[in-house]
Amino acid sequence: MGNELSKESRTNLSTRLGTAFIMAASATGPGFMTQAAKFTGNNGASLILAIIVSIIFSIGIQLNVSRVIGVSGMRGQDVANKVIYGLGHILTVVIVLGGLIFNIGNVGGAALGLQVLTGMNIKLASIVCGIIGALIFTSKKGTSFIDKITRYLGIAMIIIIGYTACINNPPIKETFIGVICPNDIKSLMFPMLTLLGGSVGGYISFVGGHRLVDAGIVGEENVNEIDKSILSGIGIVSIIRLLFFLAILGVVSKGIELDPNNPAASAFQYGAGTIGYKFFGLLLWCAGTAATVAATYTSVSFLQTLSIMKNRSKLHFSVCFIIISTLIMALVGQPANLLVVAGAINGLIVPIVLVTILWASKKQEIVGSYKHPLWLLCFGILSVIILTYSGLLSLKSILSLIN
Repeated sequence: MGNELSKESRTNLSTRLGTAFIMAASATGPGFMTQAAKFTGNNGASLILAIIVSIIFSIGIQLNVSRVIGVSGMRGQDVANKVIYGLGHILTVVIVLGGLIFNIGNVGGAALGLQVLTGMNIKLASIVCGIIGALIFTSKKGTSFIDKITRYLGIAMIIIIGYTACINNPPIKETFIGVICPNDIKSLMFPMLTLLGGSVGGYISFVGGHRLVDAGIVGEENVNEIDKSILSGIGIVSIIRLLFFLAILGVVSKGIELDPNNPAASAFQYGAGTIGYKFFGLLLWCAGTAATVAATYTSVSFLQTLSIMKNRSKLHFSVCFIIISTLIMALVGQPANLLVVAGAINGLIVPIVLVTILWASKKQEIVGSYKHPLWLLCFGILSVIILTYSGLLSLKSILSLIN
């Protein structure tokens, strides 16, 4: 009996870590690095407030989404179809297209990292990274192998970013002042929406919930395990985001202007010379590869029930998703502005997703006898109002990037 409980405990811990790191992989890919470096260059220490606010909102939004998905045992598209039939199909189209856009950037980010490390041509590097991503999904160990890959890549990212943040010597005092007294709160609206979009927007808000459904951690009796997994994921995301911000701020605070074409790379190079640049290459390869796996896994999970896919078809769809992303990246090149735009647009999608989830939390045919906590419901409603308002304020900035 004791051995069985011990085995179950180890399995739950493994699943929790897998869920946490695949969430982190989704929220800290090349898109985030491009966005965070750009916004730190523009806003300096004040950006810390936008980061902290986005983390707070992430907690409430992820718990709302993952609890309803976990308790119901249904994926996001099925929950949406139970609320209003057809809504799940629309959600699938939006999520998969958004995931594809991000995946082009993810493959591009991994390729750029490989180019920095080896000097390889960017198109050839894109193909190599695409092949690596596809091979990960062909493993016979399935999701357990994906869990391990994202875990190792995530740990490597924390070590690299943490080391760079230390040697760049960021101004801690200015950072604390930025939290209490930012220079221009209104100018932080667009960065906050974009960073939040990169934390919980589009497919990212469903990563944790779908991973738990696949692992069979569902039902009201597993609410505590669901919460622990999601909070672990947000914790890892927060550590990576804060360390990365400090690493970039350490360079910006010295009056150094970042290269607008590749702000993150220039910050690492200015901060630690050639070694820092190579570290950035390794970091970007880790982030791009992990994010490619996470985006593919979640996007294909949206097609799974709607397309009535079998396990073999899921593998084929995953490989095809990566191949398409790789070919577009190799032919068109890395869409740097597109990553920022995609993050912002994903932020605009969050209120729609959240309204659907909050509605579902009150439908007995979806959650059964489960009673959604009042504080989560109130937090969700407040998030919808604030994010809708900030999204409207940020539309001008989004349109200027598109143009």
